[in-house]
Amino acid sequence: MSKIKLATVWLDGCAGCHMSLLDIDESLAAVAGKADIVYGPLVDAQEFPEGVDVTLVEGAVSSQDDLKKIQVIRKRSRLVVALGDCAVTSNVSAMRNTIPVRKLLDRVYLKGVQSQPGIPNDGVPALLKHAVPVHEVVKVDLHVPGCPPPAATILSVVAELLEGRKPDLGTKAKFG
Repeated sequence: MSKIKLATVWLDGCAGCHMSLLDIDESLAAVAGKADIVYGPLVDAQEFPEGVDVTLVEGAVSSQDDLKKIQVIRKRSRLVVALGDCAVTSNVSAMRNTIPVRKLLDRVYLKGVQSQPGIPNDGVPALLKHAVPVHEVVKVDLHVPGCPPPAATILSVVAELLEGRKPDLGTKAKFG
């Protein structure tokens, strides 16, 4: 039996969901026995690969780079999982949505500094008008709420997906 190709992605979020994923501790070995982790912060892949079976996406879509990345991920993934409240609702990332982007950048990079004010543009992705949840820009197959989702919930979801089943999150996941 061939292994499942599993990817994890970190968009605009705090990495809490990835930390919670790591908190599955020794169960990571069991996951590695059934899946090849082909992309993510723990893997040295520079480009999102073709033919991914399951992608766990942490974070909201907040920049042009996030938007391009999630569109490639959707095209190259059989299943896309919105992992955590930022991916599911845009959560904390959306707190900026009431402030126009230019006004926000001016406040942070011009008015909020004491030396060398200037809005960076070299190597810094352009912000979208609003931070949005993943499902607003691509089809999401499964939403796993939580800030972050508990390790046990993530393990349950991943274990079910690795067995080819859709997880029942009825009593296992909640927002916040």
